[in-house]
Amino acid sequence: MVEISFGVLIMQEIFSQQKESFQKSPFPSLKVRKQNLKLILKIISDYKSEWIEAINDDFGHRSKDETLLMELMQAQDLIKFVSKNLRKWMRPESRSSGLLNIPVRSKIYWQPLGVVGIISPWNYPIDLTLSPLVYAIATGNRVMIKPSEHTPKTSKLLQTLVSKYFDIEHVAVCCGDINIGIEFSKLPFDHLMFTGSTNTGKLVMAEAAKNLTPVTLELGGKSPTIIGEEAEISSAARRICFGKSINSGQTCIAPDHIYIPKNKVEEFVNEYKKSFEKMYPQGEKDEGYTCIINNFHFNRIQNLIKDAKEKGAKVEEVVRWDNKQKIAPHFIFETTEDMEVSKTEIFGPLLPIITYSDISEPINIINSNDKPLALYYFGKNKKIKKKLIDETQSGGVVFNDTVIQFAIKSLPFGGVGASGMGQYHGKEGFQTFSQAKPVVFKGRINPLRLAYPPYGKKIHKLLEKFFIK
Repeated sequence: MVEISFGVLIMQEIFSQQKESFQKSPFPSLKVRKQNLKLILKIISDYKSEWIEAINDDFGHRSKDETLLMELMQAQDLIKFVSKNLRKWMRPESRSSGLLNIPVRSKIYWQPLGVVGIISPWNYPIDLTLSPLVYAIATGNRVMIKPSEHTPKTSKLLQTLVSKYFDIEHVAVCCGDINIGIEFSKLPFDHLMFTGSTNTGKLVMAEAAKNLTPVTLELGGKSPTIIGEEAEISSAARRICFGKSINSGQTCIAPDHIYIPKNKVEEFVNEYKKSFEKMYPQGEKDEGYTCIINNFHFNRIQNLIKDAKEKGAKVEEVVRWDNKQKIAPHFIFETTEDMEVSKTEIFGPLLPIITYSDISEPINIINSNDKPLALYYFGKNKKIKKKLIDETQSGGVVFNDTVIQFAIKSLPFGGVGASGMGQYHGKEGFQTFSQAKPVVFKGRINPLRLAYPPYGKKIHKLLEKFFIK
């Protein structure tokens, strides 16, 4: 007999309470949903300093401005976007019924699913928890959240604030270690959303499958960047530097590695260095540069550097630091497929630089590997842009910038293949956490009675005249 911990029993009880609560009120009104969104907004806006302090403690040092820009502002902006569009999204959609079915009216009604589970990550523990919560609440669901155990103070603050503004049968936060996370994914949710690594995502999906629970998986992968022959190198370097340096590269859509023409490498490296020094003028003491989350990931990134060097790569520091919590950006040249930096998502400030002679080379490499969460291209060539849109697969494509797609709330966000499944943000986020229920209204007149048995010559003639050609 498997021993069940007290934490698991509590989660099961909360799930039962939420299920019962949903059954009593399965379709919250627009007014109720908007009121709940205002409560989430209050959790953000009234406790900014507490969020900043908690996440700073969890990271060792987390840039205050990054927390404001990439977490609190993003979640706040999303709430306003969803609130503005919610009435329109909730309306039933009319669909064509076809001439054969006249007089029939067909509609799609968007119905809440029930109890939604959210497993959120450590790299952006505020926004990547509250954003799916916003959509789950906007669609009228009950919600249980399992935040990351790697950001305990942020997770505890989330639990405290949610319990202050929401009843437990409406929204609940379940803090705990990885074992609690495993048991959490075993609950028979009506939908389960997971944000994290591909390997963990596979485990979560396997547990969810036992209950036939549908999942949205927001994973990661190695998001490539291609610099075209005609690209403006200074602009490309600056924008890639921002996307790679924000949160010290601990971002699922950060540029993982770049492909660049051989004759552009030296200029790119010099411009990247200039950009980094302008963005972080105080170097390792700069308040704007974030620490690596913990020793495990610090050592993991150091081991990527060590492995690359041992296998023949040339590694160059953008700046030289001696810091046991922050890792300076590194360029990695002459990589090979057997290096760990070539095989795994880097999730840190290391930038492999791969040269090419023809644009077909990086495209072929991208198409031969797992589908990335993002694909970036810098250049003006319209034919290449169309080729990248039509002939590559990724969660999204951005031209002449990096990481901005997550901030565009009207666009769906999600991966494909190894980088994830399902989407949220935009109208698609509302649809993800809803059931598209088809509803048919039939009038008194019934032309289809001609198709009722017993069949005879009359129906045969009609079929042959109008349908069988």
